[in-house]
Amino acid sequence: MEERDFLHPEYFINREMSWLAFNARVLEEALDESNRVLERLKFLAIVSSNLDEFFMVRVAGLKDQVKAGFQKPDPSGATPKEQLRMINVRTHQMVERQYRCFREEIIPALEEQGISFVKPEQLSEEQEAFIDSYFDNHIYPVLTPLAVDQSRPFPLLLNKSLNLAVMLERKKAKSSKKVFAVVQVPAVLSRYIELPSPVGKVFILLEDVIKKYSNRLFKGNEISSVYPFRITRNADMSLDEEGAEDLLKEIEKELRKRKWGSAVRLEIDGQMDEDVKTILQEALEVHNRDIYPIEGPIDLTKFFSFVQFPGLEHLRNETKQPQPPADLIGEDDIFEAISERDILVHHPFESFDCVVDFVTKAADDPNVLAIKQTLYRVSGDSPIIKALASAAEKGKQVTVLVELKARFDEENNINWARQLEKSGCQVIYGLVGLKTHCKITLVVRKEGDNIRRYVHLSTGNYNNSTARLYTDLGLFTSNPDLGVDASALFNDLSGYSEPPEWRKLEAAPKGLRRKYLDMIKREIETHTEEKPGRIIAKMNSLTDERIIMALYEASSKGVQIDLIVRGICCLRPGIPGVSENIRVRSIIDHYLEHSRIFYFANGGNPRVYLSSADWMTRNLDRRVELLFPIEQSNLVQRVIDILHVYLSDNTKARELDSNGIYHHVQPAESEPLINSQMYFTQLAIEMTERRQKETFAAPYKPAEEWVL
Repeated sequence: MEERDFLHPEYFINREMSWLAFNARVLEEALDESNRVLERLKFLAIVSSNLDEFFMVRVAGLKDQVKAGFQKPDPSGATPKEQLRMINVRTHQMVERQYRCFREEIIPALEEQGISFVKPEQLSEEQEAFIDSYFDNHIYPVLTPLAVDQSRPFPLLLNKSLNLAVMLERKKAKSSKKVFAVVQVPAVLSRYIELPSPVGKVFILLEDVIKKYSNRLFKGNEISSVYPFRITRNADMSLDEEGAEDLLKEIEKELRKRKWGSAVRLEIDGQMDEDVKTILQEALEVHNRDIYPIEGPIDLTKFFSFVQFPGLEHLRNETKQPQPPADLIGEDDIFEAISERDILVHHPFESFDCVVDFVTKAADDPNVLAIKQTLYRVSGDSPIIKALASAAEKGKQVTVLVELKARFDEENNINWARQLEKSGCQVIYGLVGLKTHCKITLVVRKEGDNIRRYVHLSTGNYNNSTARLYTDLGLFTSNPDLGVDASALFNDLSGYSEPPEWRKLEAAPKGLRRKYLDMIKREIETHTEEKPGRIIAKMNSLTDERIIMALYEASSKGVQIDLIVRGICCLRPGIPGVSENIRVRSIIDHYLEHSRIFYFANGGNPRVYLSSADWMTRNLDRRVELLFPIEQSNLVQRVIDILHVYLSDNTKARELDSNGIYHHVQPAESEPLINSQMYFTQLAIEMTERRQKETFAAPYKPAEEWVL
């Protein structure tokens, strides 16, 4: 492929601008009045959480590049300094829009439902008495006021901690010079406090209570002003894995540093005095453009828990209970079921419990000899961890690869690794310089005189909590070739084995990009009028230059390409002669779209794959990832149908134009409304009901109205 012909800045969308466009689409869900009010508040909290990570990693990285004098432009032609300027403009606009929604739409909508947030001056006598006692008994004992003067320097404040900047005058001092102090708002206490009220529900924010009683913290002083503020620090870890004798200890050391990295953003109360702002700006060494005045409660991520407040279920979007996978209904023995056929599970529409059961039953089964599994992110009280520990205690050979470098889950994974080691599991930490991001479980079972391998492969993590919130696909199989490949993978990860010759799998970082490029090239070579080339790919992000240029080459030769990309997309569709045959859509809805699905027409002999990897350079070059085929005919059809449902979505889908702008898909006048996630929810219910009534002959009913 003549890739060089397509390497032009005007053909690429800047990665950071594309990410901000994704977060803007999340914000649009908060602005959508068809969502219930707490669903809208949830999306506002997601916007804040996303921005936190964006600043801690992406903005921090760009700032480091500028400090180092790095001036090389990215594929879109923007230097690090130019990118920071663009980010500054876009994020200030986004935050202003986010908080305007909170003040002018969410709060009034909550008040219409009898839910209000009050300020201290609005308290009734009963509420005043309640909060006075609450402060003395629950809040005051936890607080630590920190004075700032010549003998006490500005305190080291934790990353993402909410604090109060207090200006006060010493009553007994000879001069009336103001002094400065800081009070950290305790993260161990609820951010909102419910007050007694004869009608509805009334809440007050924790920082407002502390502000009200701040004079009790500084007796003998006159309080001049109290303003909340929050800092975001550089949290990108820099590990010397080659020189680290103990990777676990090295990561623990870096985690401690993360709390105190340089400040990359300062959020302040929108009414803050200039003198207080100057003190903070100088102490934290932040540029004026990195200061974000907030008209509302700083840090909306704390409202995640409010969204789940008991008794407010009617204010959240209805969530259907995940259904038991139709292919496993009536099956008493999961191993027997998998031995007969491959089984595909679509989460969260079909329950993740079957994955937990697979590991749990393997742990209890006396015929199981060994369990091997990769863990990237797991839940706080993981039943899978417990099952693996139980299996080891029963004498089974249990090998677990725990990825210690899973960003922002490092501490959690360190704790799991130690717990598993204590239980007798063999715990490995992956390969130097690479994150192990693939999701695979291998169960080795003795059946008579034979040994059979059972494998689970997935697009998502072994996390029973996020499995209720993320859309993913998982495959159970006893295919001998995939079993051999699974064994070879674990040997490669745990020892000095040469990279295997794969029978069915393909893996990064050695061969996955080449596999994708070969498949794209084959679409060009087999493309004819009778058998047109066709690619459909669903993923979280698309940033890899070589993949993008290969797609441009295919498009220029007439191959029709549909990309379903939830987040970042650096490819620019609709450029005449370059990408006019490429369409890009993004779906943002109640569940986080997380599955990675790839379809190639392959000259009339379709190939369907699932993967743990996005089309990102980091996934293809710096991670251990897997691509696995779906080959059983009914499952191939099912995956194709899933893709076409996403391509038919005309309620939650947005399409990307050649200017890098997303537009809501507008259904035609007579076209039925299709919401892909609602469709899959209803389909799972229907499949379960039919299977339970034993009137459903096939494991899946194809949506025959969708044709390639």
